[in-house]
Amino acid sequence: MSTSNANSAESSPEAPPAEATATGSAAPGSRKVTGTVWAALAIVYVVWGSTYLGIRIVVETIPPFLSAGIRFVTAGLLLTALVAWRQGPAALRVSGRQLGSAVLVGLLLVLGGNGLVVLAETEIPSGLAALLVAAVPMWVVLLRAGTGDRPAPSTLAGVLLGMAGLTVLCSPGLTGDVRLWGVLSVLGATLTWSLGSFASGRLPMPANPFTASAYEMVAGGVAGLLVGLVRGDLREFDPGAVSGASWAALGGLILFGSLVAFTAYVWLLGTAPLSLVATYAYVNPVVAVALGALILDEALTWPIVVGGMIVVAAVCVIVRTERRS
Repeated sequence: MSTSNANSAESSPEAPPAEATATGSAAPGSRKVTGTVWAALAIVYVVWGSTYLGIRIVVETIPPFLSAGIRFVTAGLLLTALVAWRQGPAALRVSGRQLGSAVLVGLLLVLGGNGLVVLAETEIPSGLAALLVAAVPMWVVLLRAGTGDRPAPSTLAGVLLGMAGLTVLCSPGLTGDVRLWGVLSVLGATLTWSLGSFASGRLPMPANPFTASAYEMVAGGVAGLLVGLVRGDLREFDPGAVSGASWAALGGLILFGSLVAFTAYVWLLGTAPLSLVATYAYVNPVVAVALGALILDEALTWPIVVGGMIVVAAVCVIVRTERRS
């Protein structure tokens, strides 16, 4: 598995761990685009694009880190049971170093990457959060450059274009239209997610991507619950005050966002052309913005429209260049 493939697959805190790309073992010539491939791709497009909407609905009545912790602990345990059922308990066995690596990556991806997004969505629109998150491939490119890798000139041009788009997207926070700390929280999430993505390709991870993901989700989810305890999320939590919409959105995030879409994505990596699979990186933000506007009536201000178009174009340039490398 090449470094560029692993890193470019990790473009959003709703994507699976980078080591999942190891499952893409089908020969390139055998990867045909069938109706089933398009159906699986549609699941990844819509479900991962809708997770930002789901998070925004959840945090309306459930404290952020408590909701994130419940989501990932539940999803991780369900995935653990699924792996044991389908592949046998032996599939869950890992070395101490592999378990430690999975825990570290889980803390970076789930607690830092996803947790900060959930926290930010208590104050900023879901569409804006999704567009800011789309910057992850840019940070990964810079991390690679900082460790001696030499990205292609077109990749670096994509990064510079993306930085310009981020500047526009951050303007609502600077002008006071949205909370600046919410914007900064999402940017912090993208950096943490990028570090986790970068590290996962360089640490001794479990060979089975489903096992690795299960341990990562449980570790990050437990850490999220602990952070919630420290923040006082439990004191603020009143089960009777939680709306039906929040419960439904949380269930959807667990079942569809963390299990169904992940399974579809891993299947696509072993079946479909990688260049096609990677298109979710710039489709998900568009889906998120559209759903936020249609369902939550989030305003499509000029910074979101213009900045979002620039960032999506930059991600498109980066992903296409990396897939050719």
